[in-house]
Amino acid sequence: MKLFYELGYRFFRMPWDTGPRKELVELVESGRIAPSRAIDLGCGTGSNAIFLAQHGFDVTAVDYAASAIEKARKNAEAAGASVTFIEDDLTNLRHVGGPFDFLVDYSVLDDLRPKGRDLYVENVLPLTHPGSRYLLYTFEWPPRWWEKNLLSSALEPGEVEQRFGEYFEIERIGGEADLPGWMRGFAVYLMTRDGGSEP
Repeated sequence: MKLFYELGYRFFRMPWDTGPRKELVELVESGRIAPSRAIDLGCGTGSNAIFLAQHGFDVTAVDYAASAIEKARKNAEAAGASVTFIEDDLTNLRHVGGPFDFLVDYSVLDDLRPKGRDLYVENVLPLTHPGSRYLLYTFEWPPRWWEKNLLSSALEPGEVEQRFGEYFEIERIGGEADLPGWMRGFAVYLMTRDGGSEP
């Protein structure tokens, strides 16, 4: 999987490389998420991280594809944005220290198999503190029988609550279901870390 992303970012424009995401822009421009210490989990070529930096956030951005980080650094330099880019693996973080006030994940968690998702949660929770906000965009639909054996697939309905409900108040702020084609649905969650549970 890593090779796919390394080659994709090095030689092509990835289909999701479309600029800062709508939900993130709306949250920031509405003032619901104020400038703070933020981390982009799986930053790709840096669109979300650059947007946050341009709006007063102190931004760290992580990706495990070196080619993505290389492009992201160039994009940030061209935009005049100050972002700390780090090559690291969200299932085995070695170079990132928290906590952060705001976390952003656009479709990284759903790209992992169940064991990888377990490790992701174990690695990401220590990056939060009580009150941290966490914006999660994920593909989400009930899996068809043959999808259960794929390298990665969408999250199942209820999986976000199962994985994060012990630690976060969870608000679904967007999404669609029963879409035509391969990607049959998505969901957008804004979660707030509570103070009662330790990772």
